[in-house]
Amino acid sequence: MNPFSLPAAPRRFQMYIGGQFTDGASGQLMTRHSPGHGAAVAQWPSGVGEDAQAAIAAAREAFDNGPWPSLSAGARAARLFKVADLIERHAQELGLIECLETGKPITQAIGEIRGAVDVWRFAAGAARVMRGEAYNNLGDRVLAIVLREPIGVVGVITPWNFPFFILAERLPFILAAGCTAVVKPSEATSGSTLKLCALLHAAGIPPGVVNVVTGRGPVVGQPLLDSDRIDMLSVTGSTTTGRKAIEASAGNIKKLGLELGGKNPHIVFADADLDDAADGVAFGMAFNAGQCCVGGSRLVVQRSIAEAFTAKLAQKIRRIRVGDPLDAQTQVGALFDEAHMHKVLGYVQEGVRMGAHVVCGGARTGDHAGYFVQPTLLTNVRPATPLLREEIFGPVLAVVPFDGYEEAITIANDSAFGLAASIWTKDLSQALRATRQVRAGRVWVNTTLDNGPETPLGGMKQSGLGREAGLSGIEEYTEVKTAHIHLQARTHWIA
Repeated sequence: MNPFSLPAAPRRFQMYIGGQFTDGASGQLMTRHSPGHGAAVAQWPSGVGEDAQAAIAAAREAFDNGPWPSLSAGARAARLFKVADLIERHAQELGLIECLETGKPITQAIGEIRGAVDVWRFAAGAARVMRGEAYNNLGDRVLAIVLREPIGVVGVITPWNFPFFILAERLPFILAAGCTAVVKPSEATSGSTLKLCALLHAAGIPPGVVNVVTGRGPVVGQPLLDSDRIDMLSVTGSTTTGRKAIEASAGNIKKLGLELGGKNPHIVFADADLDDAADGVAFGMAFNAGQCCVGGSRLVVQRSIAEAFTAKLAQKIRRIRVGDPLDAQTQVGALFDEAHMHKVLGYVQEGVRMGAHVVCGGARTGDHAGYFVQPTLLTNVRPATPLLREEIFGPVLAVVPFDGYEEAITIANDSAFGLAASIWTKDLSQALRATRQVRAGRVWVNTTLDNGPETPLGGMKQSGLGREAGLSGIEEYTEVKTAHIHLQARTHWIA
């Protein structure tokens, strides 16, 4: 029997500002309908500029005058460990919220929540290893020390596709560094972030340290970009969103962390384990219904095996279970909303008009109360088609054959993006060579979408700026200060 079901009525959430739950200044609500079922599943406040300014003020006060930045690393770590324990305790509840709002399968959603627990625990432990430096090599007169200090108030804008996990890759590191935060989640998938606020409150995170405002980007997100009381912005979203953040940051030269779009290649060499590669490529293109910025959407495959490998891959793709997100057997759920579904299908249709051949998939499927698309594989794709140039953000994979190694690297790097890449080969030298030459922030060899909080993540080229997670994830939210301490009597400059 399935323990998960649609709620009888939409779940009601509130914003969290200055340690208080609130309906906001407008009193208006936004309603989210499940993309897999069509039913209303959640409501939260439709925030206005006044709410954003209140959240910024609360975060500023908590940083400038509150206890959080001056706590010992051990004290901050203890609170973050409590948050992790509470997330773990509420993993099924959080996973159900995520499943209903995003359309992703319930097993995947719960798995992501549990993965986030690991990230919070890593960040909690890493808080205690943040350190400075001392330079005792400047002669007898001077000792220099280098301090790392929290950067201040951080604005965090998160997307709709991984609302809880992407926040987990940022917020605990922000807090570990001693910063405060204003979080603006996607207006369509805010529920799990708002539920997290209750857990932060229960764990004893002081008022104002974390604030969450909900609503539309131009109304409550733009004030975060524009405010001179916010010291840094962390934005995850499209390259268009990233450009807006860069333009807005010029107002007060605020620091930016950007994780943006991707057009990621799978490079499959003829010597690869083709069964492993086919399974990995299918997973990489269809995971989260292809709505994954690091998922693979270009298959760069050696020509000598291209036909056989494409046939093997197509067999795998046809067996992917697409359906009800609440069914534990489902592997691929619904797309984000109807407009996005039509956008994804539009890319396929345009590719076909330009000569591409659909090997499998290519159409809507399932219950039309939800927005389901068949995982789609295309061959004979022209280099200029948007299928190969633009981020589709759906379960669509375009095949591009190559003859030799150099051509494979050229094709893989022929993109404005540089977020991730997967390399499939048994030749260790070839794998290491390709790892060094592919222009991407994350590279996987004989696997894909593997992850761990110990290692930093981020993009090259138009895929972003800065790094999250790992020890870099804390350093990203700090400023470096150098102090020179004179140890002897000074020789006076003025006699």
